[in-house]
Amino acid sequence: MASVEKVVGVKKVRQKDPDGWDVSMPLPGDIIEGVAELASDDDSFIQAKAWSELTLFLGKIAGHFIWFKVRRGESTLKLRGYVLVERRSNLQKRFVVRAASDERHLAVIAELTLGRCTELQEMSRRMVNSGSRGYNQMGLQYDWKMKIGTYLPDSHSTVVSSIVFMPLTREYRVEATLVRTMAWFSAAVSSGIPLVFVNIQTEQINNLERRNTSGKDLTCSRQLDGYVGNQSAQGVRLWYLPGIAEVPLELTPEPGESRFGINIKRTDEGFVSIYSVAKGTAAERAGLVHLFEEAKHHLVISRLEGKSLLPSTVSSEGLIYCCDHADIKDTLNLAMERSESVRLHIMSWPNQITHDTTGLIGAAAALMPPN
Repeated sequence: MASVEKVVGVKKVRQKDPDGWDVSMPLPGDIIEGVAELASDDDSFIQAKAWSELTLFLGKIAGHFIWFKVRRGESTLKLRGYVLVERRSNLQKRFVVRAASDERHLAVIAELTLGRCTELQEMSRRMVNSGSRGYNQMGLQYDWKMKIGTYLPDSHSTVVSSIVFMPLTREYRVEATLVRTMAWFSAAVSSGIPLVFVNIQTEQINNLERRNTSGKDLTCSRQLDGYVGNQSAQGVRLWYLPGIAEVPLELTPEPGESRFGINIKRTDEGFVSIYSVAKGTAAERAGLVHLFEEAKHHLVISRLEGKSLLPSTVSSEGLIYCCDHADIKDTLNLAMERSESVRLHIMSWPNQITHDTTGLIGAAAALMPPN
């Protein structure tokens, strides 16, 4: 059979950067039909049908450039390369051809079946014609630590937040969950919660167990509630940004003070909002009075001591899971008892920015709060 016919070809290529492959280089699957020291005409090529004969010839000219006549698909090409010998043992030698145009491109020559060459040529064709190579790439050093410390409001923050919506009981179509997701987002933004839409995606939910929500964890980890046993469903995850900016503040109490000076409440959508700031307190010294007076809508606490206060999950019962109000107060009270500072991150729409939502409908209008 033709597929098991023995030929001499390129077994593999050693190249750290596959994007550097080029049609002018020896590629996996190339069938070597002839070799020559000079490519003046076809008669100068020595046929390479027998593996033993070819290895004898290559051994004589190792360390020199040579021309190869190769068959690649329906085409016949003449390629130039430098012959190298790799000794695997005293009795075994392997011949390698280094591409003339790129010394990093090393092609290993071996005896292969015709069928194997066909498989390798298809792989090479996909690699070379992927259309995504562009220019050769290089590695660029980047000061990740400095950039994170400079451009993120908190070194442990990803800036982008998300909330996952579980399908309600008997909610079998993902469209229904999508409707509830966008209703929550639109309602939050319309009420003045500073959110910017980033992305929305479906999420497979498998074998989830009902979890206890009575823990005292300020991180507000997801409470994937309502699925027991071997069930599978499609949830929806909404990704969003915290408004125009997220401002870090540090509230530092002075001797004799008994409170930081902020009063908080929970919005319908599960966000922690500041509804009053007392003057002459740590909150005023940190700049919260100015932010509160400047904010035209809700002034939302996104993180306390670096831990998220944002809602994380909507259960299959329709419950929005977010940080326990009592946990937040306990953290503030404990810091005050110890006369320790607390770090807040605040997100709000700056009052000086004008939002013109005229002509926008649906999700587009929901990106900005009403004037």
